[in-house]
Amino acid sequence: MEPAFRFMAGETPLLVSAPHVGTHIPAHLAQDMTEAGREVPDTDWHMDRLYDFARAMGAGVLLATHSRYVVDLNRDPHGKPLYPGADNTEVCPTSRFDRAPIYAEGKAPDQAAVAKRVERYWRPYHDVLDAELRRLKKRFGVALLFDAHSILSHVPRFFEGKLPDLNLGTGSGSSADLALIGRVAEAMRSNEFTQVVDGRFKGGFITRNYGRPAEGYHAVQLEMAQSVYMDEAPPWTYREDLAARIQPVLKKMFEAMLSWAPAKA
Repeated sequence: MEPAFRFMAGETPLLVSAPHVGTHIPAHLAQDMTEAGREVPDTDWHMDRLYDFARAMGAGVLLATHSRYVVDLNRDPHGKPLYPGADNTEVCPTSRFDRAPIYAEGKAPDQAAVAKRVERYWRPYHDVLDAELRRLKKRFGVALLFDAHSILSHVPRFFEGKLPDLNLGTGSGSSADLALIGRVAEAMRSNEFTQVVDGRFKGGFITRNYGRPAEGYHAVQLEMAQSVYMDEAPPWTYREDLAARIQPVLKKMFEAMLSWAPAKA
């Protein structure tokens, strides 16, 4: 049985989480899905590869293995909407970002099935995420969380036009110390890439839940347009030439977080 995550502890206060990089769907769930659902196009493709420098910088890494169609690790487990009043996908999504149905007629998970998935797949990821952040806080005095995401640059369901290349989410300034947010935002600035702070994406459940700056836990989310580092169509090819241009910016963001941490530890 495929484990719910892959985790590698680091030697700095920084933990990198990628909750939507997984593509695995257990066979007993896949049989209820449409062909469109089994294609898992809404994956945050190649986050592990794009951030492969994180371990060398001493960061810990937590990677989901299962598709967000199994359970969305970045959603409230009780179904509370991420953006009230807007179009939201569920903790167990029933439609793709393009609104194509994920499940065959009458096969979408009911409330009991959703609760079972939360316990089987959602809970283990969050248990290790919470435990590691607590370990980092105890060891370093602060814990830093970078939640790594990507999305198609055009998704009419959620936003008009083209998404900025780099979208930093901080729960409107609530998930991290404002000085830290300022440093990360400054590191993100580049003449090559467009960027915004707390625009369409303000950080998901993970950022808002674990970012408690008054307690020493600081979290930010980066939602990146996939056009920055890959081909935005099947087979979703990773582009080394593109990735080589954005990775120095991502490294600068990590460096900004780590350079802030010693002053607060």
